[in-house]
Amino acid sequence: MKRFWKTAEAVAEEGGWAIRLDGRPVRTPSRVALVVPGAMLARTIAAEWDAQGDEVDPRLMPMTGFANATIDRVLPAPGDFRGQVAAYAASDLLCYRADEPEELVARQQAQWEPLLDWAAAHYGVRFAVTAGIVPVDQPALTLAALRGAVEAIDPWLLAGAATITQIGGSLVGMLAHLAGVLSAEALFDVVSLDELWQIEQWGEDWEAAERLAARRTDFLNAARYCALVAVG
Repeated sequence: MKRFWKTAEAVAEEGGWAIRLDGRPVRTPSRVALVVPGAMLARTIAAEWDAQGDEVDPRLMPMTGFANATIDRVLPAPGDFRGQVAAYAASDLLCYRADEPEELVARQQAQWEPLLDWAAAHYGVRFAVTAGIVPVDQPALTLAALRGAVEAIDPWLLAGAATITQIGGSLVGMLAHLAGVLSAEALFDVVSLDELWQIEQWGEDWEAAERLAARRTDFLNAARYCALVAVG
Protein backbone atom coordinates (compact mmCIF):
# COMPACT_ATOMS: atom_id res chain seq x y z
CA MET A 1 0.00 0.00 0.00
CA LYS A 2 1.26 3.43 -0.92
CA ARG A 3 1.18 6.19 1.65
CA PHE A 4 -1.89 8.31 0.94
CA TRP A 5 -1.95 10.58 4.00
CA LYS A 6 0.09 13.48 5.28
CA THR A 7 -0.48 13.31 9.03
CA ALA A 8 -1.62 10.70 11.55
CA GLU A 9 -3.08 11.61 14.91
CA ALA A 10 -4.71 10.11 18.00
CA VAL A 11 -8.07 11.66 18.81
CA ALA A 12 -10.08 11.22 22.01
CA GLU A 13 -13.67 10.19 21.44
CA GLU A 14 -16.43 8.43 23.32
CA GLY A 15 -15.24 4.92 24.14
CA GLY A 16 -11.52 5.49 23.70
CA TRP A 17 -8.91 6.95 21.38
CA ALA A 18 -9.22 6.76 17.61
CA ILE A 19 -6.43 6.82 15.05
CA ARG A 20 -7.04 9.13 12.11
CA LEU A 21 -5.17 9.81 8.89
CA ASP A 22 -5.83 13.34 7.64
CA GLY A 23 -8.97 13.24 9.74
CA ARG A 24 -10.22 9.93 8.39
CA PRO A 25 -10.55 6.92 10.74
CA VAL A 26 -8.14 4.01 10.45
CA ARG A 27 -9.84 0.62 10.28
CA THR A 28 -8.69 -2.88 11.13
CA PRO A 29 -8.43 -5.62 8.48
CA SER A 30 -12.02 -6.56 9.43
CA ARG A 31 -13.09 -2.96 8.70
CA VAL A 32 -13.72 -2.08 12.36
CA ALA A 33 -12.68 1.38 13.53
CA LEU A 34 -9.25 1.28 15.18
CA VAL A 35 -10.14 2.64 18.62
CA VAL A 36 -7.97 1.78 21.62
CA PRO A 37 -8.57 2.38 25.34
CA GLY A 38 -5.60 4.59 26.23
CA ALA A 39 -3.89 7.75 25.01
CA MET A 40 -0.34 6.40 25.16
CA LEU A 41 -1.11 3.39 22.99
CA ALA A 42 -3.08 5.54 20.54
CA ARG A 43 -0.25 8.06 20.20
CA THR A 44 2.28 5.27 19.68
CA ILE A 45 0.14 3.75 16.93
CA ALA A 46 -0.30 7.15 15.29
CA ALA A 47 3.48 7.60 15.41
CA GLU A 48 3.91 4.27 13.61
CA TRP A 49 1.69 5.51 10.78
CA ASP A 50 3.43 8.89 10.73
CA ALA A 51 6.84 7.21 10.43
CA GLN A 52 5.94 5.27 7.28
CA GLY A 53 7.68 6.13 4.04
CA ASP A 54 6.22 6.19 0.55
CA GLU A 55 5.22 2.53 0.91
CA VAL A 56 3.59 1.13 4.03
CA ASP A 57 5.53 -1.67 5.78
CA PRO A 58 3.35 -3.47 8.37
CA ARG A 59 6.47 -5.00 9.92
CA LEU A 60 7.35 -1.54 11.21
CA MET A 61 3.94 -1.16 12.87
CA PRO A 62 3.84 -3.79 15.65
CA MET A 63 1.57 -1.83 18.00
CA THR A 64 -0.93 -1.36 15.17
CA GLY A 65 -0.77 -5.11 14.57
CA PHE A 66 -1.47 -5.99 18.19
CA ALA A 67 -4.35 -3.52 18.37
CA ASN A 68 -5.83 -4.93 15.15
CA ALA A 69 -5.54 -8.48 16.49
CA THR A 70 -7.20 -7.46 19.74
CA ILE A 71 -10.16 -5.82 18.02
CA ASP A 72 -10.63 -8.42 15.27
CA ARG A 73 -9.71 -11.65 17.06
CA VAL A 74 -9.66 -11.27 20.84
CA LEU A 75 -12.58 -9.02 21.76
CA PRO A 76 -15.20 -11.00 19.77
CA ALA A 77 -14.33 -14.22 21.68
CA PRO A 78 -12.04 -13.54 24.66
CA GLY A 79 -12.91 -16.87 26.26
CA ASP A 80 -11.45 -18.82 23.35
CA PHE A 81 -8.30 -16.74 23.45
CA ARG A 82 -7.94 -17.18 27.21
CA GLY A 83 -8.24 -20.93 26.77
CA GLN A 84 -5.34 -21.01 24.33
CA VAL A 85 -3.13 -19.08 26.75
CA ALA A 86 -4.18 -21.03 29.85
CA ALA A 87 -3.37 -24.32 28.10
CA TYR A 88 0.34 -23.57 28.58
CA ALA A 89 -0.10 -24.23 32.31
CA ALA A 90 -0.05 -27.95 31.55
CA SER A 91 3.34 -27.86 29.80
CA ASP A 92 5.18 -24.83 31.12
CA LEU A 93 8.80 -24.67 29.97
CA LEU A 94 10.01 -24.00 33.52
CA CYS A 95 8.84 -27.44 34.65
CA TYR A 96 10.95 -29.35 32.10
CA ARG A 97 14.62 -29.51 33.02
CA ALA A 98 17.74 -31.02 31.51
CA ASP A 99 19.26 -34.00 33.28
CA GLU A 100 22.76 -33.15 32.04
CA PRO A 101 25.28 -31.53 31.81
CA GLU A 102 25.57 -30.31 35.38
CA GLU A 103 26.28 -26.70 34.37
CA LEU A 104 23.03 -26.46 32.39
CA VAL A 105 21.06 -28.20 35.14
CA ALA A 106 22.41 -25.72 37.68
CA ARG A 107 21.67 -22.75 35.46
CA GLN A 108 18.07 -23.85 34.91
CA GLN A 109 17.66 -24.35 38.65
CA ALA A 110 19.04 -20.90 39.39
CA GLN A 111 16.95 -19.04 36.81
CA TRP A 112 13.75 -21.06 36.56
CA GLU A 113 13.10 -22.16 40.12
CA PRO A 114 12.65 -18.60 41.49
CA LEU A 115 9.80 -18.01 39.02
CA LEU A 116 8.07 -21.23 40.04
CA ASP A 117 8.61 -20.28 43.69
CA TRP A 118 7.01 -16.89 43.04
CA ALA A 119 4.00 -18.46 41.35
CA ALA A 120 3.66 -21.12 44.05
CA ALA A 121 3.59 -18.45 46.76
CA HIS A 122 1.47 -15.96 44.79
CA TYR A 123 -1.22 -18.43 43.75
CA GLY A 124 -0.93 -20.94 46.60
CA VAL A 125 -0.08 -23.88 44.35
CA ARG A 126 2.70 -26.38 43.72
CA PHE A 127 4.35 -27.54 40.51
CA ALA A 128 5.47 -30.94 39.27
CA VAL A 129 8.98 -30.60 37.83
CA THR A 130 10.65 -33.28 35.72
CA ALA A 131 13.87 -33.92 33.81
CA GLY A 132 13.52 -34.65 30.12
CA ILE A 133 10.60 -34.26 27.72
CA VAL A 134 8.21 -36.93 29.01
CA PRO A 135 4.99 -35.10 29.95
CA VAL A 136 4.25 -34.66 33.63
CA ASP A 137 0.76 -33.92 34.95
CA GLN A 138 0.37 -30.73 36.93
CA PRO A 139 -1.93 -30.77 39.98
CA ALA A 140 -5.52 -29.91 39.15
CA LEU A 141 -5.49 -27.05 41.66
CA THR A 142 -2.43 -25.57 39.93
CA LEU A 143 -4.09 -25.69 36.53
CA ALA A 144 -7.26 -24.12 37.95
CA ALA A 145 -5.36 -21.33 39.71
CA LEU A 146 -3.36 -20.42 36.62
CA ARG A 147 -6.51 -20.52 34.51
CA GLY A 148 -8.03 -18.09 37.00
CA ALA A 149 -5.00 -15.82 36.63
CA VAL A 150 -5.49 -15.77 32.85
CA GLU A 151 -9.20 -15.06 33.31
CA ALA A 152 -8.25 -11.95 35.29
CA ILE A 153 -6.15 -10.46 32.49
CA ASP A 154 -7.68 -7.45 30.76
CA PRO A 155 -8.88 -8.53 27.29
CA TRP A 156 -6.86 -5.70 25.76
CA LEU A 157 -3.72 -7.32 27.16
CA LEU A 158 -4.43 -10.80 25.86
CA ALA A 159 -2.88 -10.49 22.38
CA GLY A 160 0.43 -9.35 23.87
CA ALA A 161 0.25 -11.80 26.77
CA ALA A 162 -0.42 -14.67 24.36
CA THR A 163 2.61 -13.76 22.24
CA ILE A 164 4.87 -13.60 25.29
CA THR A 165 3.59 -16.99 26.42
CA GLN A 166 3.83 -18.66 23.02
CA ILE A 167 7.33 -17.41 22.21
CA GLY A 168 8.69 -18.19 25.65
CA GLY A 169 6.69 -21.36 26.26
CA SER A 170 6.00 -20.25 29.82
CA LEU A 171 2.68 -19.10 31.24
CA VAL A 172 4.31 -18.59 34.62
CA GLY A 173 6.95 -16.35 33.06
CA MET A 174 4.31 -14.23 31.34
CA LEU A 175 2.30 -13.82 34.55
CA ALA A 176 5.46 -12.89 36.45
CA HIS A 177 6.30 -10.24 33.88
CA LEU A 178 2.81 -8.70 33.97
CA ALA A 179 3.10 -8.65 37.77
CA GLY A 180 6.36 -6.70 37.56
CA VAL A 181 8.55 -9.50 38.89
CA LEU A 182 11.08 -9.14 36.06
CA SER A 183 11.57 -7.11 32.90
CA ALA A 184 10.76 -8.31 29.40
CA GLU A 185 14.47 -8.37 28.52
CA ALA A 186 15.28 -10.49 31.57
CA LEU A 187 12.36 -12.84 30.94
CA PHE A 188 13.41 -13.40 27.32
CA ASP A 189 16.88 -14.43 28.47
CA VAL A 190 15.34 -16.75 31.06
CA VAL A 191 13.06 -18.55 28.62
CA SER A 192 15.85 -18.66 25.99
CA LEU A 193 18.31 -20.14 28.47
CA ASP A 194 18.82 -23.40 26.59
CA GLU A 195 19.53 -21.67 23.27
CA LEU A 196 21.87 -19.15 24.87
CA TRP A 197 23.71 -21.97 26.62
CA GLN A 198 24.13 -23.83 23.33
CA ILE A 199 25.59 -20.69 21.76
CA GLU A 200 28.07 -20.44 24.63
CA GLN A 201 29.16 -24.03 24.09
CA TRP A 202 29.30 -24.29 20.29
CA GLY A 203 29.41 -20.75 19.00
CA GLU A 204 26.83 -18.72 17.14
CA ASP A 205 25.26 -20.02 13.94
CA TRP A 206 24.06 -17.07 11.85
CA GLU A 207 20.72 -18.68 10.95
CA ALA A 208 20.02 -19.58 14.57
CA ALA A 209 21.12 -16.11 15.62
CA GLU A 210 18.68 -14.52 13.15
CA ARG A 211 15.82 -16.68 14.44
CA LEU A 212 16.67 -15.81 18.03
CA ALA A 213 16.88 -12.10 17.20
CA ALA A 214 13.51 -12.21 15.42
CA ARG A 215 11.91 -13.98 18.38
CA ARG A 216 13.41 -11.42 20.73
CA THR A 217 12.00 -8.54 18.68
CA ASP A 218 8.52 -10.07 18.62
CA PHE A 219 8.73 -10.87 22.33
CA LEU A 220 9.77 -7.35 23.32
CA ASN A 221 7.15 -5.79 21.04
CA ALA A 222 4.48 -7.87 22.77
CA ALA A 223 5.74 -6.74 26.15
CA ARG A 224 5.81 -3.13 24.99
CA TYR A 225 2.22 -3.42 23.80
CA CYS A 226 1.17 -4.76 27.21
CA ALA A 227 3.00 -1.90 28.92
CA LEU A 228 1.25 0.70 26.74
CA VAL A 229 -2.15 -0.83 27.47
CA ALA A 230 -1.42 -0.88 31.19
CA VAL A 231 -0.40 2.80 31.19
CA GLY A 232 -3.81 3.74 29.83
